[in-house]
Amino acid sequence: MNEEYDVIVLGTGLTECILSGIMSVKGKKVLHMDRNSYYGAESASITPLEDLYKRFGLPGKPPESMGKGRDWNVDLIPKFLMANGQLVRMLLLTKVTQYLDFKVIDGSFVYKAGKIHKVPSTEAEALSSGLMGLFEKRRFRSFLQFIANFDEANPKTMEQIDPQKTNMKAVFEKFKLGQDVMDFTGHSLALYRTDDYLNEPCIETINRIKLYSESLARYGKSPYLYPLYGLGELPQGFARLSAIYGGTYMLNKPIDEIVVENGKVVGVKSEGEIAKCKQLICDPSYAKDCAKKVGQVIRVICILNHTIANTGDVNSCQIIIPQTQVKRNHDIYVCMISSAHNVAAQGKYIAIASTTVETNDPEQEIKPALDLLAPIEQKFVHISDQYAPTDMGTESQIFISRTYDPTTHFETTCDDIKDIYQRMTGAEFDFAEMERKKKDTFGDAAE
Repeated sequence: MNEEYDVIVLGTGLTECILSGIMSVKGKKVLHMDRNSYYGAESASITPLEDLYKRFGLPGKPPESMGKGRDWNVDLIPKFLMANGQLVRMLLLTKVTQYLDFKVIDGSFVYKAGKIHKVPSTEAEALSSGLMGLFEKRRFRSFLQFIANFDEANPKTMEQIDPQKTNMKAVFEKFKLGQDVMDFTGHSLALYRTDDYLNEPCIETINRIKLYSESLARYGKSPYLYPLYGLGELPQGFARLSAIYGGTYMLNKPIDEIVVENGKVVGVKSEGEIAKCKQLICDPSYAKDCAKKVGQVIRVICILNHTIANTGDVNSCQIIIPQTQVKRNHDIYVCMISSAHNVAAQGKYIAIASTTVETNDPEQEIKPALDLLAPIEQKFVHISDQYAPTDMGTESQIFISRTYDPTTHFETTCDDIKDIYQRMTGAEFDFAEMERKKKDTFGDAAE
């Protein structure tokens, strides 16, 4: 332990493990520690099922009808990967895909007026969707064509829209699209959590819808991927990457304190010994004095013995309930996976509902989602605080990740990773640059 490292990482959440892997690949000497005995921290997958019962303080053991406990790998943080998104690019770039197998999620749905509808993301689906009337379908098709053709480098494709100055609301108005279409476009295609985007420059929304469409085009069923055996496989994959490049891992390691001298981190004390470092990465639970609470998220893990009604009996799906449909300020999300993904016993399904807490009665807030899942065999309710760093690490060289939000994809997590990377290295995390340097940087292990 009494060694000096370039970087010490505390916590084995996905953010921390990706950064640990990237820093190891860059030639940094990395020590990675976690107080837990398992990988994943808050983004772990819990197995066996008995451990999930213990974690949530449920008395007794799971009933025999739940099958073998080892058949279960239950995510604490429900998320999917956008097939053409940033996390998949990071996985491909670092070759972590060799440790993982993925399955395409069967469908993406949106809630409107008490019913579930498939999200229309192609012109053909738009024309057959029950979300819109006949004339609006045609206008929405024109809107999708405009998005598909939009190219900032070619003014002819912009149709007199300034991507940096025209807000998204004006774009919707240009195509005469009503509130319902704005709802599912902004929340189910662009994947915004609130309606703040309507008053922002439209380029970000256009790029988000393009990402959704490009991700969908890769596999056809939905734009989402999910790793077999659960999300806990992701941090383990990046941990293996770090180990290949010399990173040292210590699980089940109590952290006594982060040692700071003259306002700058110098090491970490554990069981009386100090490991020295120049930089430190950690999740907010290790540095609460340097983070602030920014909200709460409720997540309800539900075990079902049936598929979700009106989804066409698919084994996996995402459902988004836009905020305006249930008179809220934030969307509600549902992720469902099953034995097809090696995370549940045969004939069983795991559906996880999540949203940002707005009142003193979070369970009532998430009721619209739970109503879609009924009947529920067993549920596990977890309300967690969300934290964001107050110290950006400029002086202290302590870099703290953000708590996972309720969205059902990893794009916001990847934004946080790139932000921390930039603050640590002074350089932007540039995918194109890393692609060009791939052979030099990743050496033989990347071939």
